[in-house]
Amino acid sequence: MNKDQVQGSMKNIAGKVQEKVGKIVGNQDQQIKGIRKQVEGQTEKHAGDAKHIIEETVELAKDINRTPKG
Repeated sequence: MNKDQVQGSMKNIAGKVQEKVGKIVGNQDQQIKGIRKQVEGQTEKHAGDAKHIIEETVELAKDINRTPKG
């Protein structure tokens, strides 16, 4: 996992907690902020996922180029 994946997951969890607390105390503003934080977290995690896939693809391409042909 890379930094973006971890931070995105943590932000998503924090947003879920904030949304639930907002529901419990009846604070719609906190619920909305929690949902917004979840969306930000999911977006950051997906960006991290894409970065991870790109890094793996680059490494695979390097390995293929190092393999003797013939």
